[in-house]
Amino acid sequence: MFEGAYTAIATPFKNNRIDESSFKNLIDFQVENGIHGIVVCGTTGESATLSTEEHHEVIDLAIKLVNKRAKVIAGTGSNNTAEAIELSKAAEKSGADGLLLISPYYNKPTQNGLYAHFKKIAESVSIPVLLYDVPGRTSVAINVETTARLYKDVKNIVGIKEATGSLGNIVNLLELVDEDFKVMSGDDFIVSPLMSLGGSGVISVTSNLLPAEVVRLCTLCKENNYREAARLQIKLNQFNNAMFVETNPIPVKYALYLAGFYSEEIRLPLTVLEEEKQSSMRELLQKYNIEVKN
Repeated sequence: MFEGAYTAIATPFKNNRIDESSFKNLIDFQVENGIHGIVVCGTTGESATLSTEEHHEVIDLAIKLVNKRAKVIAGTGSNNTAEAIELSKAAEKSGADGLLLISPYYNKPTQNGLYAHFKKIAESVSIPVLLYDVPGRTSVAINVETTARLYKDVKNIVGIKEATGSLGNIVNLLELVDEDFKVMSGDDFIVSPLMSLGGSGVISVTSNLLPAEVVRLCTLCKENNYREAARLQIKLNQFNNAMFVETNPIPVKYALYLAGFYSEEIRLPLTVLEEEKQSSMRELLQKYNIEVKN
């Protein structure tokens, strides 16, 4: 669990409903290209705009479509602890392999509050839990001491999706935990450096479109071939940057549209990629040998 290349998969919409056919096509593409796992209902999956019923629907659908060909990690975090528990229990019952729990947004809890929140959710289920630290989204960081304390005290909290972008923060965390603790990069930009420090993989936006390349990057790191991994990391840099020219998942949703996987539909308050950036996105996909629609 929580090793290698996992795709933070985008959620397809058609006429404001979940588009099962498009979801199947992208999941099949992921599996055929060797992806190790799918993460549903995360930031890239527009979880903040899914109703509770849709949240259940997307998780159930992903589990059905993956059909045990890869791991399925369900994003079940919330700024409401009771809601997160309900979502987590439902995901476990549906057959999710693990859970991704984002830190509560807007509430701005203390570190004691974060500890109590994550502990209560994790103890309500028996499957592995990955914390998700992304203070740029939530306005509150999970201190490394809090993460280490949760790992020590709660048996099924086994790792973290680290999206602070700070290698210093990662080193400080690794100093406090043992080698069994899984640190997954939440940033495509630093997969190789993080894995060289002992990280276990990435939850990737880029792999929505380039799964084979992200799998290869993780494999090279796992084989300690960091010279080749560095070359590939640099080769992917322009693509990684393009996935964040606007707020995620706006760019990746438009890229998936150009590549023929999804409609360009995205939910308000997010909007379709600005028109002046659309031609650049088309050119970028062509540069990376991704066939685009006319």
